[in-house]
Amino acid sequence: MTQGPSQRVRAHLWVGGRVQGVGFRFFVQRRARALGLSGFVRNLPDRRLELAVEGPALEVHALIENVRNGPPGSAINEVTLTWEEPRGQGDFMIQTDA
Repeated sequence: MTQGPSQRVRAHLWVGGRVQGVGFRFFVQRRARALGLSGFVRNLPDRRLELAVEGPALEVHALIENVRNGPPGSAINEVTLTWEEPRGQGDFMIQTDA
């Protein structure tokens, strides 16, 4: 997918490792809101984290890099990423666990 820096994009990620119980959802929400992005983040029953984020490509890529590094106390061992059509979400929310 070719992306210009201001083109609106949506990324859907599943993150594995030590990502629950370390403040990861709050970390992602703070970073996403600071970058002006929309979407959601939630814990999954299999101990992974799921998030979807949309906004300008440059900022979405910045958040993806933040996710790959994670907050202190986390340990990322897997990130699965797919690109989707933007849905026009308005804010970045922490959703109830799946």
